Amino acid sequence: MDIVSALKNLLNDGERVSTNPAILEQHSKDLTYHEPHAPDVVVFPQSTIEVSQILQLAHQHRIPVVPFGMGTSLEGHVIPVRGGISLDMSRMNKMVELRPEDFLVRVQPGMTREQLNQKLKKHGLFFPVDPGADASLGGMAATNASGTNAVRYGGMKDQVLGLEVVLAGGRIIRTGSMAVKSAAGYQLTNLFIGSEGTLGVITELTLKLSAIPEAVVAARAVFDDIGQAGQAAAEMISSGLAIGRIELVDAYTIRAVNQYKQTDYTEQPTLFLEFSGRPASVEEDVQLAKEMTRHNGAKAWEEERDSLRRARLWEARHQAALAIIARSPGKKHMVTDVCVPISVLPEAIVQARSEIERHQLEAAILGHVGDGNFHVAFCFDPDHPDERNKALAVNEAVVNFALAHGGTCTGEHGIGLGKIKYLEVQYGPAVEVMAALKQTLDPRHILNPGKIIRTGM
Repeated sequence: MDIVSALKNLLNDGERVSTNPAILEQHSKDLTYHEPHAPDVVVFPQSTIEVSQILQLAHQHRIPVVPFGMGTSLEGHVIPVRGGISLDMSRMNKMVELRPEDFLVRVQPGMTREQLNQKLKKHGLFFPVDPGADASLGGMAATNASGTNAVRYGGMKDQVLGLEVVLAGGRIIRTGSMAVKSAAGYQLTNLFIGSEGTLGVITELTLKLSAIPEAVVAARAVFDDIGQAGQAAAEMISSGLAIGRIELVDAYTIRAVNQYKQTDYTEQPTLFLEFSGRPASVEEDVQLAKEMTRHNGAKAWEEERDSLRRARLWEARHQAALAIIARSPGKKHMVTDVCVPISVLPEAIVQARSEIERHQLEAAILGHVGDGNFHVAFCFDPDHPDERNKALAVNEAVVNFALAHGGTCTGEHGIGLGKIKYLEVQYGPAVEVMAALKQTLDPRHILNPGKIIRTGM
């Protein structure tokens, strides 16, 4: 069967079915070290009905389908390792319904978080999940993204009230509702959040919104070593301070950001913090946090109240990954993430730095440490297997430490291609239950095959 011709006939629009080499190459990769693999064809649906028709066709002829958002994933989620159809959702980017009085919105999956927040600003509302990249909301749900605001607002699973999903055979279902809670039946919404496109294709999301805070203060605390910074973060979280964001970056990251953004931050381990809410309570929390950082060895503290200066501060944090990549042109980027109980965080960070030094690697440690989540980022030369093997060894050591101390192999990046074996270590026989769910919802294994679950389980 000529799948390209069939898709063009199905959509009655040849321009939205592409085999252009540049388009195929764009959809062959994400932002990581995983080897690219081009799809056979890229399709740009514009409606749920079209997605349903495409999946019916793919199911009938056993053609793999890999949903594609903005391509910013970090574990190979969007790489079509078995070819087939890359289903680019970027043209399904409309706001379906906004209900400010109910603090909720319905959107299509191709809308990005920045596009949404631009539309919400005039209503005094915002969508709080901020993974750094301007990711698509559908992709964020599919990977259960979180990011810098997670310590206060949680991740995508905490913000999604309901979904519209197209299953492998083309059936369209709705989960959840517009109510803030429900005890009706199985919680299918959470089943699809974090499923990485392996169980269904998200075509609409109902999201909770938050009010823009009255007052916001950003701050930076600089430390002599990364263990002190981790300890200060753990203490602030356990104290119950209403912190909106608390981010840790090491000296290597600050050095990369300074070079990339032409900033002049002190090149030592740093906590980036943000406090928001009513002015009086914000000021009280800022002062308490300042005292805690000093108690844990902070040698400098700076505050920012001006909105533009706050934005520049957080832009520097968000650009950290790109800054790290820019320091090593021509090399592959590998970033791992784990999440541990808050009490274990300082030890986990020190252990990660020790492993990096033991393997004589250049690597950065950064993360959303307010919820115990941190990242280790490497760049390695793909032509030098020894560099790659060292990076993989550090990755394994960091993950194994997290699992041994009650943590998880990934706090927000997901499993994708890179962490399948660690999922099996973390959950054991429970992975067989996941495989059974996959078999039930996608019996022909056409939806993003090769991700999360090993073939043949």
